[in-house]
Amino acid sequence: MKQVWIPRTGGPEVLETRQASDPEPGQGQVRIKVAATGVNFADVMARLGLYPDAPPLPTVVGYEVSGTVDKVGPGVDMAIGTRVLALTRFGGYSSVVTVPAVAALPIPDSLSFEKAAAIPVNYITAWIMLVHLGNVSRGMKVLVHAVAGGVGQAALQICKWRGAEVLGTASGSKHARLKELGVAHCIDYTKEDFEAAVMKATDGHGVDLVLDAVGGSSFKKSYRCLAPLGRLYLFGASSFAPGTTRSIIAALTGLLSMPKFKPLDLMDKNRGVQGVNMGHLWDEAPKLRSMLQEILDLTKQGILDPVVDKTFPFEKAGDAHAYIQGRGNFGKVLLVP
Repeated sequence: MKQVWIPRTGGPEVLETRQASDPEPGQGQVRIKVAATGVNFADVMARLGLYPDAPPLPTVVGYEVSGTVDKVGPGVDMAIGTRVLALTRFGGYSSVVTVPAVAALPIPDSLSFEKAAAIPVNYITAWIMLVHLGNVSRGMKVLVHAVAGGVGQAALQICKWRGAEVLGTASGSKHARLKELGVAHCIDYTKEDFEAAVMKATDGHGVDLVLDAVGGSSFKKSYRCLAPLGRLYLFGASSFAPGTTRSIIAALTGLLSMPKFKPLDLMDKNRGVQGVNMGHLWDEAPKLRSMLQEILDLTKQGILDPVVDKTFPFEKAGDAHAYIQGRGNFGKVLLVP
């Protein structure tokens, strides 16, 4: 099989393509011939040495794949040739993977492998925050940071389905398309103070939900954007990696500017703050599978439709990482073997 390795910390150019023996499925596992694998900012952070959950280097990262089952282990009742998407506990940057059968779900013939690979991480993350925890509903106002990104696009579609209004941050070049897709208020984070823009758009009241993966001082401002009974969901810290190489100064600055949320202040302001980390939910496989099935059902109905921006061959994985770090993507970025 072919794999993309992170041999050492560094810029996108450190990524290497290597050959290895195909893995064999064990008890309760399926083996998947991979058609596409998702690229997430967590992979970038792992390459930079800023992702504590990543395996020790050298390693192969990757949280999600789509492809075809070509072999099953003992105790698995799944037909060879089944088209599936799957969550992978790292190792997804591979042309062949083995996963627990519970982590692989059949996909409809109408869904391309590319769109399928764009679903697991982004849509489950958005689903947890908006549906499972946030109970997003008609009339709510939701601030989505990086609304043009993978999680941002998933969140926008879920909010539209539930009847909520989205305010989204993105560079100005993306605003026209975002408005066509249903973003009510676009905020150019490169030129505007998003906190001031949110308060102006809501007549000073604030928003009901905020999804923030920027980190650092952004968490403070997002918290101040909350209306009474509002909730802030924290799920990343992209500001720790402003360039293509690791910056200890940027990481420390971001860490030191993180707010400390105080219980009495939360009670006084009737606000809530919660963290979400998909990488710490591997023991909740049945719950994740149930969420994925609901998401897939909505894709069958045309309610949810994954936005795939670009695909890169494994040999150009460094270009994929650089593209994401440059904040150029609109939707999901994928690797294909």
